[in-house]
Amino acid sequence: MPEIEYYHGSADFDQFDFLAASMMGFIIFFLVFLLAGIAFLRERISGTLDRILVSSLRRSNLVAGSFLGFGVFAALQTIVIQLFLTYVLKIHTGTNVPLVMLINLTIAGTSLAMGTLFSAFARNEFQLFQFIPIVIIPQMMFCGLISLRETPQWVQYLANIFPLTYGADALRNVMLRNAGFSDVLADLLIMLGFTALFFLLNIQVLKKYRKL
Repeated sequence: MPEIEYYHGSADFDQFDFLAASMMGFIIFFLVFLLAGIAFLRERISGTLDRILVSSLRRSNLVAGSFLGFGVFAALQTIVIQLFLTYVLKIHTGTNVPLVMLINLTIAGTSLAMGTLFSAFARNEFQLFQFIPIVIIPQMMFCGLISLRETPQWVQYLANIFPLTYGADALRNVMLRNAGFSDVLADLLIMLGFTALFFLLNIQVLKKYRKL
């Protein structure tokens, strides 16, 4: 029998373990998007946003406060999801579990900023759900859950415009290849760049509610 040496993973790893990294990132991204979108939408429908905008609070302060407030719940949700996938579903997370958590929290932050942004264009929950085929499904297609090796080159380039592509790539590097912080730093910075972009867009979108 030939002796097999594994550079990454072990004989216990299978196809599910490869998909699990992308699946973990996608689940967190999807659920946080819904959490942020519905919560911010409810504030508008109930009139809470209108009452806040009556004050002298700046738009940037409002977006930052909402981001921090929802961010606490998004972080707790992310921690619960990772613990469930790790200890209940027995997904291999590699040896650097804190780094996996950091990546997941970064994914959650990007999804939170995107969810609050798109909720500003919805009048009710049904309209918010209609954004799922536009926002969520492409993230799933390009994050690694579906192989793009046989697709045209332009389709593979298209994956670069979706933030979850970088989050899933970072998770695979850590969970499957035991990569370190420096190896995934570029992916983390790109996701933070997406978060900052969505944050600024949130501020601009609030102009239609109050031009201050």
